[in-house]
Amino acid sequence: MSVCESILSLSPYQGGKPISELQRELGLERVIKLASNENPLGVGLKALEAMKNAASEAGRYPDGNGFKLKQAISEHLSVSAESVTLGNGSNDILELVARAYVCNASHEVIFSRYAFVVYPLVTQALGATAVVTPDNEFGHDLDAMLASITDNTKLVFIANPNNPTGTLLSDSAIYAFLSKVPSSVIVVLDQAYVEYLDTSDRTIEWLNEFDNLLITRTFSKAYGLAGLRVGYSISSAKIADYLNRIRQPFNVNNIAQSAAIAALADKEFLVRSVTANTNGLSQLSQGFDRLGLSYIPSSANFVSVKVTDAGVIYQKLLEKGFIVRLVEIKDYLRVSVGTKNENEEFLDALKLVL
Repeated sequence: MSVCESILSLSPYQGGKPISELQRELGLERVIKLASNENPLGVGLKALEAMKNAASEAGRYPDGNGFKLKQAISEHLSVSAESVTLGNGSNDILELVARAYVCNASHEVIFSRYAFVVYPLVTQALGATAVVTPDNEFGHDLDAMLASITDNTKLVFIANPNNPTGTLLSDSAIYAFLSKVPSSVIVVLDQAYVEYLDTSDRTIEWLNEFDNLLITRTFSKAYGLAGLRVGYSISSAKIADYLNRIRQPFNVNNIAQSAAIAALADKEFLVRSVTANTNGLSQLSQGFDRLGLSYIPSSANFVSVKVTDAGVIYQKLLEKGFIVRLVEIKDYLRVSVGTKNENEEFLDALKLVL
């Protein structure tokens, strides 16, 4: 039995270690997870209530077209519902757009050296050619990405804010980039952390100007619905039509759709989440300063901090009940923002293990 050659050397995506797994491994009762960029406030009460109400319909298939959720997103962003594609998390959308536009091994996908790990995974899974551009102070070098575009380029992935570095490109820089990209190349602007930004959301307006732009977003971060796996994209109606042709018909379940609609309407919870994140970023950054550690200033809900022997420090933190994330940057650990008490306890533990 043979398998596609591109799959043989593919390593599966590794999420943050689950709390229950560490408890089993080390016999720990209390574990604090700061590894997966989850919302430390959990689920908002309105979303939780919507989930409970929707549970009674779990015996029926969900609306495969997600009509009500698309309408809610449409009203929230002032876009056409036909421009919205729903995904089983925004990861689902990233895979869908790659499957739609990357058709053979000669097709190229461009992404930055330090970027979301799913970009190289979907590229390799399709047997396409990955074009990895150098970073610019841990972020995207848009000039290098632009210079890498060839006649074979099909996709460009840009995460803003970026994961795992938290770096942020200005709107003007991205707009200038889009203005120079050939219209035949799809630009995926991954905005999983956009709610944490103080922005007027100009990027949505660009969809009227750039038919090759696709914006992905998620309910997993600021909205606190990571466990439900629901995300979406906004694009031209043409791109959305192509994605809907290949997505699974029931890729977003009924409970997730109901919770997402409620979360969009719960502005109070979103404000609390953003405020908690702003304070948490400051708390972690000040703690790293006190410990004499350098870190990458972040615009997301995590901070990547530099330590000597990151693998050793990671393991020592696990033994003390703290899960952080090893990333593909030498000597760096990524730390998600937790509650005020969790951040404080983590900083105390980090001081002990350094």
